[in-house]
Amino acid sequence: MRKIALLVLVFTAYTEIFSQEIVSIARADLETKATDHNLQVKMARKEAELARAELLGTRSVYLPDVNASYTFSNTNNPLYAFGTKLNQERITMTDFDPDHLNSPESISNFATKIEVRQPIINMDAVYLKKAGQVKAEVLNIKTERTKEYVQFELRKSYMMLQLAYKMLETLEDARQTTIANKKVIDNYYRNGMIQKSEVLYMDVRISEIDSQIQTAKSNIRNASDYLYFLLDEDPGNRILKPAEALEYTEYITDSGMKLNQNRKDLQAYQKSLEAYDWLIKSSKAKFLPRLNAFGSFEMYDHKIARFNANGYLAGIQLSWNVFDGLKSRSEQEKYKAERSRAQTEIEQYIKKGQLELNKAGRQIEDAASKINFTKQAWEQSKEAYRIRKNRYDQGLEKSAHLLSAETLMSQKELEYQQAVFEYNVAGEYEKFLTK
Repeated sequence: MRKIALLVLVFTAYTEIFSQEIVSIARADLETKATDHNLQVKMARKEAELARAELLGTRSVYLPDVNASYTFSNTNNPLYAFGTKLNQERITMTDFDPDHLNSPESISNFATKIEVRQPIINMDAVYLKKAGQVKAEVLNIKTERTKEYVQFELRKSYMMLQLAYKMLETLEDARQTTIANKKVIDNYYRNGMIQKSEVLYMDVRISEIDSQIQTAKSNIRNASDYLYFLLDEDPGNRILKPAEALEYTEYITDSGMKLNQNRKDLQAYQKSLEAYDWLIKSSKAKFLPRLNAFGSFEMYDHKIARFNANGYLAGIQLSWNVFDGLKSRSEQEKYKAERSRAQTEIEQYIKKGQLELNKAGRQIEDAASKINFTKQAWEQSKEAYRIRKNRYDQGLEKSAHLLSAETLMSQKELEYQQAVFEYNVAGEYEKFLTK
């Protein structure tokens, strides 16, 4: 019953994996796929769009402000009544009668008014606009760096998928090897040459491999789903399969490599300081005179939809904010403090980036050494298994020793594949850091 249950479990697992649509994809095809649909890239692009939208508001420093209104009013206030009638051009001599002036009848007024305000010189607004332009440029550069990071994540995830398939292949080979050995042991057991315990050891090993195979298949699905997530695609019933197997790719590293100061994220950070400089200038410019033009055209009548009287007003205003309660001064100090903090953060970021670069170089060297050690251990374990297998076939070894040798050989092969993966990822990460 235990064997039947195990067979059902294995059959179910295989049915599940093969019921999925396997989609082959090459690394070159993956790298040419547009990353514009990636959610992280979308968010970065939306931040840049928001900055550009905010920048539109600064066009008011050059463009006029135009307002139109149509107003109805009714009053018997002596001053307003006389002024309203005067605007309507209906004043007569009787309107100067003191009784009429002091106690006027209520008067209605329909007023149409068009107002225009035209900025001429407002240096604080000019500098504020320049700060907004710099901010938009910074976010555009950050978007490009985000795309580079997503490309690195795609390559890393592709290698994770390669590793998952390689581990599945290794485990399936180990299962076939174990099954072949089990047939020999079953034959020995039927002939009374070995004890039942040795058969059970082999059954346990097969169950262990089946469990590892199931985990490997889950890892394949997880890696495939993550790749679809990075591409912002619905995996549905599909599973990606790499067209190339996981292979060792040599990376040349330099222990004395310096951080590229033209890297896009560093460019963005340095340019953000320029935005603070413009903000500080904008605060200082609030003490400079402002020159603005204004004008209006008005039409009045005591009846609706009639425009029998009109007039205009136009002029230029030179204003100077002599003292604003130290508000602008406080704003300057705030921007200076924020700029100083940003400068310190940039220095910290650069030093941390250099540490990451140095660490990546050491990781490549460590992974290269690990590949050599694990490859040597794998070759030695294969030779040890071959020797024990020959001795076992001659009846000179116990099945437990053969099983131990096979387990060690499989384990060392998995360790070698893991080392290759770590080396390739470290190499790609160093390339990303030096871009």
